[in-house]
Amino acid sequence: MGVYLSSPKTEKASEDGENERLRYGLSSMQGWRATMEDAHAACLNFDSSSSTSFFGVYDGHGGKAVAKFCAKYLHPQVLKHEAYMAGDIGTSLQNAFMRMDEMMCGQRGWRELAVLGDKSDKFSGMIEGLIWSPRSGEVNEHMDDWPSEKGPHSNFHGPTSGCTACVAVIRNNQLFVANAGDSRCVLSRKGQAYNLSKDHKPNLEVEKDRILKAGGFIQVGRVNGSLNLSRAIGDVEFKQNKALPAEKQIVTAEPDINTVELCDDDEFLVLACDGIWDCMSSQQLVDYVRELLTVESKLSAICERVFDRCLAPAAGGEGCDNMTMILVQFKKPITSCASVQVQSQHLHQAFETNKIQVETLKSLSGTDKSSAGTDNCHVENDKHSSSSLL
Repeated sequence: MGVYLSSPKTEKASEDGENERLRYGLSSMQGWRATMEDAHAACLNFDSSSSTSFFGVYDGHGGKAVAKFCAKYLHPQVLKHEAYMAGDIGTSLQNAFMRMDEMMCGQRGWRELAVLGDKSDKFSGMIEGLIWSPRSGEVNEHMDDWPSEKGPHSNFHGPTSGCTACVAVIRNNQLFVANAGDSRCVLSRKGQAYNLSKDHKPNLEVEKDRILKAGGFIQVGRVNGSLNLSRAIGDVEFKQNKALPAEKQIVTAEPDINTVELCDDDEFLVLACDGIWDCMSSQQLVDYVRELLTVESKLSAICERVFDRCLAPAAGGEGCDNMTMILVQFKKPITSCASVQVQSQHLHQAFETNKIQVETLKSLSGTDKSSAGTDNCHVENDKHSSSSLL
């Protein structure tokens, strides 16, 4: 049955957590796909200030390694950037997305991807790499350094597989959303769904313009007739134009970043891979979650019921993709509902009709300084993966 199983894997990996500000539930399910290529990260208390949380979903294609890599390394990169320490969360998010492509190059990047991937992930020379191991003391595992390594894959330019990335950082009454690809973040405000990310598809005018200028083409709605999204981490074959910076390549990891001022009317936030959005619109999902909240207190159970509703009865078409969803519910009123600050060019809906003020990231003045840490942070990883393998 090609990329599909003869029967779906409906076992779900779920968890719940909460602090004084919010609670969350998340779940993932392989479904009809032959492999599970989604990954996620949830950091309830993201830094030492205990006022910041991080949530991310990563939808892999061509293998699971890049999604797993981002789930492991993207949020630490947000923390370590000097902009984060200065309160500029938007800039630190943007840097972290772009940094993933840089970190996946060379021997160190190849080794990490080989650990996180599996035999279905096609990295040139994998067998050689599994045999080769750096000498004791040759590798510094400290995240702040990420030193280069010497080995048979020192000239590795990056993976041919890739992933989307959609993450949310919540600090006090501020919400920051960064997105590259077609995973999506949706806010429910008094039952109204607001898209806080934009699905990056090749036929969007701004995406099409970049693709063509970089020397690519669009065929049957796919980049170079292959990739059905226009922004992603990884996918090195679409990033080979040496005359252009990373943000102007055929496919780029550069995220759109939206900022939102949360208020009393905000009920919950959903981050989910396109396995959900292929089956339900943003408003349909918000309506369904609100209905379930009246009868179900466990947020991960609501995610699981969404999967069951979306799962196709037979292989092929919508409802057959991997499914990952994070549901974040705000526990306490945060502030009066004055405005939502979002970059207008990245919204799917007309916020103006709801008297929502649109602003850019530059209007934010971050003053809260935090030290790096990942207390109470859950990262979804392959239980069989271990750096000791290489």
